[in-house]
Amino acid sequence: MFTLADNHEIGKELRATVVDALKETMVIDEKIVALDADLGGASKWTDLAKDVPDRFINVGIAEANMVGVAAGLSLTGYTPFIHTFGPFATRRVLDQIYLSGAYADNTINIYGSDPGFAAGHNGGTHTTWEDIALLRSIPKVVICDAADEVQMDWIIKEFAKLKGVHYVRGNRKGVKNVYAPGSTFSIGKGNLLREGQDYLIVAAGQLVSEALEVAEMLEEKGISTDVIDMFTIKPLDKELLLERFGGKKAVITIENHSITGGLGSAVAEVLAENGLAIPLTRIGVDERFGQVGTPTFLQEEFGLTAEKILEQVKDF
Repeated sequence: MFTLADNHEIGKELRATVVDALKETMVIDEKIVALDADLGGASKWTDLAKDVPDRFINVGIAEANMVGVAAGLSLTGYTPFIHTFGPFATRRVLDQIYLSGAYADNTINIYGSDPGFAAGHNGGTHTTWEDIALLRSIPKVVICDAADEVQMDWIIKEFAKLKGVHYVRGNRKGVKNVYAPGSTFSIGKGNLLREGQDYLIVAAGQLVSEALEVAEMLEEKGISTDVIDMFTIKPLDKELLLERFGGKKAVITIENHSITGGLGSAVAEVLAENGLAIPLTRIGVDERFGQVGTPTFLQEEFGLTAEKILEQVKDF
């Protein structure tokens, strides 16, 4: 069960949340190991090296090798968590995730950091608009996009209990609070955060807080809006979508990702497969590469602030 936060202030850095959650699980389960691709300072995973040195491995800038090592650890009974920036955790190592991970029925938990505009000054080479699209194509892979620190903490601890390949994306830095401490969730189940009659907004990750702001702005204009946090993009909560589609004038998806193959595509598939003639607009990135700038600048540049999203909703 979840409760919404009292405010939307910036919370604890998500990289620190991941490390703290891993520390807790590693105390409980001695089979959990952590691997990083020479980004221990950026990810704070060097803290794990200090606390549990025998279960932390820095593989160096060798991401494909990291996935292979994780697969080998899984084969010998360990539960590996691996980290690198989003594009290197997915696009660069897709074949290894597919064959050594999912196809071989191994357990690999992947944290891909700084997705989309969160890449900031690292620029286009470090920007991933396609990580969800790539992993959606692999059978049985679980894909999550963490909305805030509370949800990220829960996801890491939940992944530690499961078998298979699991991916969570999230900013390294702090993001706006959405949930109150102690909230719990269910993999494969979306969270209805706000109920309305006119529109349905489906969002994920860091943009859930923006979606709630957009809903409030629309409410001021007399438009009533559902807001769903679809934090698990695969498996998708089709049941909740079909329940909330009823009577809506339009559906809007919001994601820090390409509109091709991500959350918007997944929702469009549910509409089409069920023969529902409800207008849909997918708000995300369309046919663009990443670029250099502060995350704040890039969020504005790619039209993913609450104000920019509202403009696109008005046009729609």
